[in-house]
Amino acid sequence: MQSPFNRSVTLAAAVILAAATAAYAHHGWSWTQDGFFELRGKITAIYIGNPHATLDVDAEGEVWRVEMAPPSRTIAAGLTEEVAKVGNEVAAIGHRSRDESEKRMKAVRVIVGGKTYDVYPDRVPPA
Repeated sequence: MQSPFNRSVTLAAAVILAAATAAYAHHGWSWTQDGFFELRGKITAIYIGNPHATLDVDAEGEVWRVEMAPPSRTIAAGLTEEVAKVGNEVAAIGHRSRDESEKRMKAVRVIVGGKTYDVYPDRVPPA
């Protein structure tokens, strides 16, 4: 029989491992392709919240999920729910999912109403 101390240590280790696995799977760019990708369409939904701000974009009848930076960084870039609204035309530049059947990308730059928002300015494509 396992002691209460050993059970607590085992449980704590399992919780830490699960949290680390979820964080690794979520963060980073490992799930994206290397080359830049541009998506154009209309915003169907916007979310400025944790863990990352997102846009849902209708591009030629297909809805894409556009992930951006965490909310503080997205807002610091000037992109808020006041400037990007449902129905607005949008261009998102970044990297699409390695799984091409998945309609998902991580944007470094978003253009709404002719204004550019660099949510990852250190990653924008060269001019």
